[in-house]
Amino acid sequence: MSEQSTVPEQSASDSRRAGFVLGVDVGSSMIRCHVYDRAARICGSSAQKVESLYPQPGWVEIDPDVLWLQFVAVIKESVKAAGIETNQIVGLGISTQRATFITWDKKTGKHFHNFISWQDLRATELVKSWNGSLLMKLIHSSCRVLHFFTRSKQFLAASLFTFTTQHVSLRLAWILQNLTEVQKAVEEENCCFGTVDTWLLHKLTKGSEFATDFSNASTTGLFDPYEMCWSKIVTSLLSIPLSLLPPVKDTSHNFGSVDEEIFGVPIPIVALVADQQAAMFGECCFQTGDVKLTMGTGTFLDINTGNNPQQSVGGFYPLIGWKIGQEVVCLAESNAGDTGTAIEWAQQLDLFTDAAETEKMAQSLEDSEGVYFVPSFSGLQDLSSPTRAEPVPPALGAQSTPLGHQGNPGSCVLIWHEFHKREEQILLASAQNSISVETELAPLNDPCACASFMGLKPSTNKYHLVRAILESIAFRNKQLYETMQKEIHIPVRKIRADGGVCKNSFVMQMTSDLINETIDRPVHIDMSCSGAASLAGLAVGFWSDKEELKKLRQSEMVFKPQKKWQEYEVNMGNWVKAVKRSMNWYKT
Repeated sequence: MSEQSTVPEQSASDSRRAGFVLGVDVGSSMIRCHVYDRAARICGSSAQKVESLYPQPGWVEIDPDVLWLQFVAVIKESVKAAGIETNQIVGLGISTQRATFITWDKKTGKHFHNFISWQDLRATELVKSWNGSLLMKLIHSSCRVLHFFTRSKQFLAASLFTFTTQHVSLRLAWILQNLTEVQKAVEEENCCFGTVDTWLLHKLTKGSEFATDFSNASTTGLFDPYEMCWSKIVTSLLSIPLSLLPPVKDTSHNFGSVDEEIFGVPIPIVALVADQQAAMFGECCFQTGDVKLTMGTGTFLDINTGNNPQQSVGGFYPLIGWKIGQEVVCLAESNAGDTGTAIEWAQQLDLFTDAAETEKMAQSLEDSEGVYFVPSFSGLQDLSSPTRAEPVPPALGAQSTPLGHQGNPGSCVLIWHEFHKREEQILLASAQNSISVETELAPLNDPCACASFMGLKPSTNKYHLVRAILESIAFRNKQLYETMQKEIHIPVRKIRADGGVCKNSFVMQMTSDLINETIDRPVHIDMSCSGAASLAGLAVGFWSDKEELKKLRQSEMVFKPQKKWQEYEVNMGNWVKAVKRSMNWYKT
């Protein structure tokens, strides 16, 4: 079932007198800018495709010079589209993809290499070396002993920890080991490290500002969310000088102003935020138990855990959502890859001409006639595998207490990440009227898995294929949600969706049915832009507080569960079988 809602309109003349804020989102595939008025309406927009470079097999980079030109262009184009002057912009908020980084010369500002994407695999051998090292075995053994005596999930998690190439930490270590120019700059203390937000701030201020925010720092694998600072032990362990790393500031903060030569006026830069955290803020998920489901290139499920970083052994990792003054909000997050990627691939095969067609194609059938799709173009990512976030857990011995009340660090700090080798099956048993499907949530991390259709028959047509693709998205949403319920013991208050795939009502309704929860879809789905703009607006007083933002958020449709449990139970069980049969297909 669905419901529609609207909000009152405001005259254009009123909004012009009020000024405007800019929200820019630099994603993995697109860079977008929206101009927002005081009613949080989009008055002008611009977007450009972010081009990834593949200089060697497994390497994924972004040209910083091209990205900079695109960033400037989308701002100019969106301001022009809004029909306003640049001097009417009162604040700029920037949301960025996470765990993509660059290093540059502190004196000249010249970058030493392209952006190293979160998707990059060049540190694979380094990862294997660390995971097989005596030190890691010692850490695992020690934590198993500590878990035996304390029964703490924190120690169990650490005992199962392994590095992956998605860590910024090891990709940065690779750069420091392999690029002579960077090594020399580090020795001369003339090297800066930054994720996309830090580098853009440096460029916008022509080198006068060097900083990041807590949300971005918490996704690097070098930051301790319990101590709220860069981890001296992790950086020392990996020989990463602390001098490379930027100061960490509040998410909503005065980061300086854009040099007036760039846009003609000095626009205040008043918010830096990581993309998923920005989307959480844009969805107004401000209270403990609020949940956001983002379905874009990948799927991200986040829950607000208050000021308490949550430990998990089953797939959710702690992040800093945002810090504004004394307020610190933490999130627990998990994700799955190849969501929008699967739909784009199907479009390239001419299964449909426009993604909007897929909804009616799927709805035209009673079911997929036993066809199942496994979305693993980049291998199967463990549901605990944070493709763009690698937070650091607390020091050994630290307790899971509210921020600001932590104990002293223990003997070492371990990087918090997914657990590839956990060999237990989790029963997806939901509560009232829910599905009971025995499905293996971990390990599902298999880089050698293949994408596949299973159950094909002579009668199978493109409608069945499309429905199978959409069903696979909903099934994985179910897995993520059930893992969250098992691992994060916080009652869910509300669920809000965003991202391009959330426009598909078939996926939304099926997800609502599967998790037996109401899901709210907003009018504007670019929530990372919205969150960045909201944080910027609060910083300059454009909006008074979060209560005002709640009133301005527009809900386009609300999906309520229809309780079709029996048919989904069989289908999901078969889909899990298909997933298992797709594993270990490739040799490397």
